[in-house]
Amino acid sequence: MKKVIVFDLGGTLMEYEGMPLSWIPYYETGFSQVNHRLNLDLSGEEIQKSVEILKEYNPRFHPREVEIPPEEIFIHAIKHWHQAVTVKQVIEVFFQGLSLVPRIYEDTLTGLKQLRKMGYKTACFTNLPSGMPDEIFQKGIPELIDSLDLYMSSALCGYRKPNRAGLDKIAEKFQVPTNKLLFVGDESIDAEAAYNAGCPFVFMNRGKKPIQRQETASVETMEELISQGLGREIP
Repeated sequence: MKKVIVFDLGGTLMEYEGMPLSWIPYYETGFSQVNHRLNLDLSGEEIQKSVEILKEYNPRFHPREVEIPPEEIFIHAIKHWHQAVTVKQVIEVFFQGLSLVPRIYEDTLTGLKQLRKMGYKTACFTNLPSGMPDEIFQKGIPELIDSLDLYMSSALCGYRKPNRAGLDKIAEKFQVPTNKLLFVGDESIDAEAAYNAGCPFVFMNRGKKPIQRQETASVETMEELISQGLGREIP
């Protein structure tokens, strides 16, 4: 039977430099850039209304498991604008305006390469930032995606963690039961998704957070996962 390890991405294998878990404080920056670069002459009130609408879709502000297409989110966020502009333009410039800098952790690619040599299949299951198209997210980390055997996002499966749908699709792809997956992540929603799917979980702690569940195995690096976490957790 195939040995499959599934990783969360943000906070586990990579991060956006300087960005907090919640991007709500940066929404105004994104819309201000849209206003400036597209010459829309929006008022402060119009921008703030868009910010408030976008906040309503943020899963950290209003938890949800069903993924919503970015176009649907931004159409709602800008419907009170009277200027002629396409939602595609708004989305592209909004995320460009956040000046996102993806950083893959130093041990990530080496660790994935070693796991492949050891005979493991690797996949990811990531919740996309609210409103971000999958193609924009993937564009920033091509070398990471190429190092995985399978990429799965909330957009592709239609559901966000802690929903188990992404893990079910990964198990189906590799033709293994979900309880034979190992899920590695850095947040409680990752642990909950693993629990919901009935698969073992390892908490990637990278020195930042207290262990939220005492019974959960914890590692701080890919090296530690390979040397200590696999033997205990892979069924």
